[in-house]
Amino acid sequence: MMQPVILRTERLELSLPTADDVDSIFDACQDADTQRYTTVPSPYERRHAEEFVPRVAADWESGAHVTWAMREGDVLAGMIGLYRLSGRGDGELGYWVSPWSRGKGLVSEASRAVVEWGFSPEGGRLTRIEWNAVVGNIASARAARTLGFRYEGLRRQALTGSAGRDDGWAAALLASDDRTPQRWAVLDDGAAARVGRA
Repeated sequence: MMQPVILRTERLELSLPTADDVDSIFDACQDADTQRYTTVPSPYERRHAEEFVPRVAADWESGAHVTWAMREGDVLAGMIGLYRLSGRGDGELGYWVSPWSRGKGLVSEASRAVVEWGFSPEGGRLTRIEWNAVVGNIASARAARTLGFRYEGLRRQALTGSAGRDDGWAAALLASDDRTPQRWAVLDDGAAARVGRA
């Protein structure tokens, strides 16, 4: 059983989403890119946001997933978490950023705090954190490689986004990694442009 914790960065507070966030969650998840590149339901209905908030608290309690609302002051900037916590020292980093908060580097800032918590003895006690994204989600990939994630390859039909058939990029970060930004040929050599959105 895990107890929810609050994480703070220079610009953000990461805390449990509450019923007061339902409107902002619903509004953010109307975004076409959020529906395209994440596993949120599509179409995203208000009931999905209403059901999400109590599910996050239950997931913390079970230890299966830990999710934080990313708050920049009074603004809901997105969601971030560690998912599929197996109890064997691994999990997956996932996030989405509200359309009104993109382009500020907030996901990298929040991810650093979540990764540090995930690897810490006081936190998740993980040894490996995975990252996956739909091919073409270049902003997410750039954030992951900035954090030091090492690109592992392409997974065919790996993700269950709204289309349920998207290929995915996969990367991982080990607790022992130095977390320096990585070079990913799939982005740096222009391949991303060729395999972007269909």
